[in-house]
Amino acid sequence: MSAGRRGSASEGDAGRSGAPVFTPGPDALAHLELVLSGAYPLPGFMTREQAESVAASGCLPDGRPWPVPVILEAPEDLSGDLVVLTDPEGAPLAELAVSERWKDDRGRHHLAGDVSLLRPPTYGVLRELRAAPAEVRAQSGLGAPADRPVLAVVTDRPLHHRALHQIRAEAEALGGDGERIEVLVIVDAPLEDEGMAAAVLAAEPLLPPRSSLVVCTLPRSRARAAGPFGGPWSDSDVRLAAHVAAAYGATHMIVETGGSGPDVDRVMARRPPLTVLDPEPWRFGTDAGLWEPITRVDPGQARRELTEEEVERELALGRELPAWFTPARVAAELARLRPARTRRGLTLFLTGLSGSGKSTIARGVSDRIRRSGRSVTLLDGDVVRRMLSQGLTFSPEDRALNIRRIGYVAAEIGRHGGVAVCAPIAPYADGREEVRAMVEEAGGDFFLVYVATSLEECESRDRKGLYARARAGEIPDFTGISAPYEVPEDADLVLDTAGADPAESVAAVVAALREGGWLPEHDG
Repeated sequence: MSAGRRGSASEGDAGRSGAPVFTPGPDALAHLELVLSGAYPLPGFMTREQAESVAASGCLPDGRPWPVPVILEAPEDLSGDLVVLTDPEGAPLAELAVSERWKDDRGRHHLAGDVSLLRPPTYGVLRELRAAPAEVRAQSGLGAPADRPVLAVVTDRPLHHRALHQIRAEAEALGGDGERIEVLVIVDAPLEDEGMAAAVLAAEPLLPPRSSLVVCTLPRSRARAAGPFGGPWSDSDVRLAAHVAAAYGATHMIVETGGSGPDVDRVMARRPPLTVLDPEPWRFGTDAGLWEPITRVDPGQARRELTEEEVERELALGRELPAWFTPARVAAELARLRPARTRRGLTLFLTGLSGSGKSTIARGVSDRIRRSGRSVTLLDGDVVRRMLSQGLTFSPEDRALNIRRIGYVAAEIGRHGGVAVCAPIAPYADGREEVRAMVEEAGGDFFLVYVATSLEECESRDRKGLYARARAGEIPDFTGISAPYEVPEDADLVLDTAGADPAESVAAVVAALREGGWLPEHDG
């Protein structure tokens, strides 16, 4: 699972019991809420033995199937037998009775123990739709009588015509003899942002009769967190969704994954608590103008639905999605959530060694973006260190925190349609990936530029004398000398400024942004 942003401890602060206070990171916060709501049949966070057993075999030490480690990463110096866990706004959520402190193979520290509710959660978007499983079962009668099927549809992405037809077909098949069964759509949305939830909710009138919707936040594997519509679901993602859906009273489940479904046989082999369905493929028949099961459509007249990459491209260029592909209500919400790139938030992230030319390029590109008519904020590495991260060292932990702060600010700028130009060294791939995830979760785009100027060239410039001091041992943990730099393998653009005029590098970045649609063809 992706660790996400780490939690934070309030030094010197304490809960009403005198216990230290800690704010879990996003994944642990999602786990906590699912434990407290009853969506997990677990009392709290796992011990090392439990977490390692789940990671190795998909089962707890007592043999019960469970798909993912439910763990709480915390600072090593967070002491006490009782810890108050809060939401990001500092509101107490639960008390953790610490039963074990343990360290994983990467040296990260964790707390294990049972949790008890202090007050119902209020933090998070769409809170009015985040009903607990027991509340949903009581309101709709889900799961009673026991022999009546209940179909859950778990999704983190929009429901287009293909998915809606599949849901109706599976609901009718489960009902039999014309009986209308309960359908529960579980919308997986981030706590801090609505994600694609609004586009899912837009399809509510087109769902089968006796359908209802609920929102929750499922911790995400790194692959599934990637991209505006989410990446592929792993088997463990699907099995976790099955446990949550079963808690809501479902007997059967469909996971809407954008057309590339999970390996259902492999998932079912791990004994999930309900039946995971593998819906029959559907295609759009251009001759009849209808969506039908693939076996009923002439192959020569069959049209597949748009891929998520194609949808993103159409939206990026400001084009309307075709009516045969998605309902008008869904298309309108997607156009709002993913506006044309010229109006969409963007984080332009330049990374490279000290002296590589990042700051010079960033300033030049910021000026060109501003002249194009877009709102832009420059987050230069040195300026951020003085104004946002003063007091932090250059240790790996403080470097990670510095990049995390930059990412948070950039994501908020992008959330409101602005452009953030960032120019830190950002030596670690995990940190850069964390910023990308934050930006994309907030609805913005992320464009990574690797300024690949060699160490020899950077050291020859040494305008600030930093390399000389690092070579003399006066500056510890200096990137490229006494600390590593992990070369990006996912850069959207690679530049080498050795022997190049800075204006050429600026022009290359601006050209790439124009080609991608983030800037108009000509400056305003």
